[in-house]
Parts: sequence; structure tokens; C-alpha cells
Amino acid sequence: MFGEDIISKALVGLPVLIFSLTVHEFSHAWSAYRFGDTTARDLGRMTLNPLAHLDFMGVIVMVASQFTFGWAKPVPVNPMNLRNPRVADIWISAAGPISNLSIAFLAAMAVRMFNTPASTVPPLVFLFLDTAVWINVTLAVFNLIPLFPLDGSHILRNLLPESYGGTMDTIDRVAPFLLLMLLIFGVLWIIIGPIVVFIVQLFRGF
Repeated sequence: MFGEDIISKALVGLPVLIFSLTVHEFSHAWSAYRFGDTTARDLGRMTLNPLAHLDFMGVIVMVASQFTFGWAKPVPVNPMNLRNPRVADIWISAAGPISNLSIAFLAAMAVRMFNTPASTVPPLVFLFLDTAVWINVTLAVFNLIPLFPLDGSHILRNLLPESYGGTMDTIDRVAPFLLLMLLIFGVLWIIIGPIVVFIVQLFRGF
């Protein structure tokens, strides 16, 4: 996705990743507000200012992954304030991945629109757009994994009957460790990679 030069990766990947994570977290906050919870807004999280969302460890991972991956601070949500909490939590959790897929789709459409024989668009613009497609699809697919604390775990919990709550609580206790092991041993990309590639190719083919 990027050139071999780490500086080039930083110049392209870092701003795209920070922007994508910021929009992701803002979308969670905005969705929670729309469903009746003002917690994120009151804490200054319903903003597109990256400083309100960046997480220290997430930034370290950004650097370690050569600016292709990372995470931001989770948006706080008080379910007691939500109208129809189970339905609301599904949409609030899905809002982040949906925002990333939207960015990826728009970036892919821009590439197709500008990529003509008569195009005068600088190659760097195409690199930014292509990077935005890959990073945002990866963020969306990763966050939809049904393991706590990812968005997919909230979606799965609320789609299942309430009687599965105890089972989900048990899984949630070991899920962060399992997720960490998948990341460390490189198994995670084996799982989500084909899905990411399929979606990227799908968007490019429109």
C-alpha cells in the first residue's frame, strides 16, 4: 500500500489514519447524542478535533505499524440515557465502521473519477485517496470483529436474545487477551485480510 520509505508512509498514512479514527469516534458520539445520550458531547467528544480522540497507546501502535493501523479513545456511552438501549447500542456501535466504509467508498469514487488519460491530478493525491480506501476498509472490518471491546461485540450482544448475556460476559472477559494474541502472532490479518481485499476491490469496481 505504501512505499518502502518510512517518511513517505508517515506523510501519507499518519494524517489519513488520524482523520479516519477521528471521524470514527465522532460518529459514535453523534449517534449516541441522536439516541438521547449527551455523555460524549458533555465530555467534548462530539468534535472533529483529533486531540479529543487520540489514545497514547493507539499512537504508539500507529508508529509501530508504520502508520497503517491504530486506535483512538473509546467514546463513553451511558445506556441509561438511551431510548430503546438495545437498538440504540447497535446503531451507535455500527456508526463508526459505517463512517469508515463511507470514507473508503468516496475515496474510491474519487480515484475512479480522477483517473483518466487527461487527468492532471498529482500522483500524491491518488496515493492519499488509495491509502484512505485501504485504511478505512481495514478499520471498519477490524472493528466489526465480535470480540470485546470492538464495536462488533456490542452489535452481536444486542442481536442475540438477552438470555445469552451471561455467555457474552464470559467471552468478554477473555476477548481482549484473545484479540491481543491474534494481533501479536499475525493471525488477525489472515482472518480479516480476504474480507478487506474483497471490499476494496468491490469499491474500486463500481
